Amino acid sequence: MVRRYYDLPSLTALAAFEASARHMSFKAAAAELNVTPGAVSRQIKALEEEVGLPVFSRGTNGIALTAEGEELYAVLAQGFSQASETLHRIKTGNRQTSVTLACTNAFASMWLMRHMGAFWRAHPEIVVNHLISDNAAHYRRADIDLRIRYGQGAWSDETAVRLFEERIFPVCGPGYARDHADVPATEIAGLQLLHVDWADPDWTDWAEFLRRAGVKHGPLLGRRFNNFTVLLQATQDDQGLALGWERLISPLLEAGKLVRFSDLAIDAPGSYYLTWNENRALSPAAESLRVWLLETAAGESD
Repeated sequence: MVRRYYDLPSLTALAAFEASARHMSFKAAAAELNVTPGAVSRQIKALEEEVGLPVFSRGTNGIALTAEGEELYAVLAQGFSQASETLHRIKTGNRQTSVTLACTNAFASMWLMRHMGAFWRAHPEIVVNHLISDNAAHYRRADIDLRIRYGQGAWSDETAVRLFEERIFPVCGPGYARDHADVPATEIAGLQLLHVDWADPDWTDWAEFLRRAGVKHGPLLGRRFNNFTVLLQATQDDQGLALGWERLISPLLEAGKLVRFSDLAIDAPGSYYLTWNENRALSPAAESLRVWLLETAAGESD
């Protein structure tokens, strides 16, 4: 039998695998490819027989990529994405290149977007696509070129470079500050606290903040939000106290929409990092954005 030139499995099997890994569902992959789930399952089985290892683990809660499946998906997703981009440029004559940047909702809306205009003006030939999510699991997608993350700087298979550190302190609206001006910092836990619940476990909450600040407290009551931007809107409306992250809220402080409440403040236990997959080289477009982000962050710190 004549072997294929690149010694690859069938492209049909690879396409079925890539779609299944992207959706984490054989059913969704089948709908995209306009075949039956059974046909997708057979293609995956044939692929696993050819490579001699499982690429998915199957369980009662669905499918998950094995370590070998993660490695294969990363290569295929990048290759398919680059092929798609090249074909689009050929068909349309558009010479723009694209790069995908991932970060949280708060970072995108409160830091990134007020700087990105400068990059677009300097690099009109580069299209920046944004994946904005507070779920760190979404950052494992292979089509992401660069990520901005908060934490300790150690993530599996990622190169991480610190963008900047952060300070955290209580903030509120001017009216709330006036109404509670006589409350000492030691009794801050008894006020209306606005909490944010994140998928990211590294995010500092009120309990951790008060512990690090040396403030004793009982049960922490208050209202809870799953979106930092919405929480800050409530804070500006004098609805309570929030934890302010200085890099993100500095424009609101400068505009007088928020004010610091007490002198309590801590250095954030983590930092913001720019990360990328250490197992593949960055494209020229991604490298341009990487350099610009690091220079912009350094300039702001200076």
